[in-house]
Amino acid sequence: MSVSAADRDRVEALLGRPPAGEFEIVVRDDAGDPVVLRNAPLLADGRPMPTRYWLVGEVARRAVGRLESAGGVRRAEAEVDPDEVAAAHRRYAAERDAAIPAGHTGPVPSAGVGGTRRGVKCLHAHYAWFLAGGDDPVGRWVAAQLAAGDGAEPEEGS
Repeated sequence: MSVSAADRDRVEALLGRPPAGEFEIVVRDDAGDPVVLRNAPLLADGRPMPTRYWLVGEVARRAVGRLESAGGVRRAEAEVDPDEVAAAHRRYAAERDAAIPAGHTGPVPSAGVGGTRRGVKCLHAHYAWFLAGGDDPVGRWVAAQLAAGDGAEPEEGS
């Protein structure tokens, strides 16, 4: 995974800290700013990194945060078929696990989207994977909610 110094600096600014492992930018906005990262499954110090796709785009991150704070995780769990969510966790884990170097003998990431074993833990992680092309029913649900105005910036004076 190789990124330019400018991209690394921008990602550090978006995260508010240096990235702890290798990554690549897989989704950018219209201006070219990073929106989604694909992380290596192991951090630089060898610790597991369960979150393969990371939402770093400021606008998307804020919108999903507002959706989460308005009960979005509970709503997603109630509205998205749990069997589809479980299948998505398996697909995510399989993709991440395929990127673990052959012969690696240390700890490895486990579980599915955002490191959870079942259900919905973090709308940001699901939406990031969906934006990167992942078959994620929760990410699709988030996209639909955002398109319908959930997570929109409150109007000034509201």
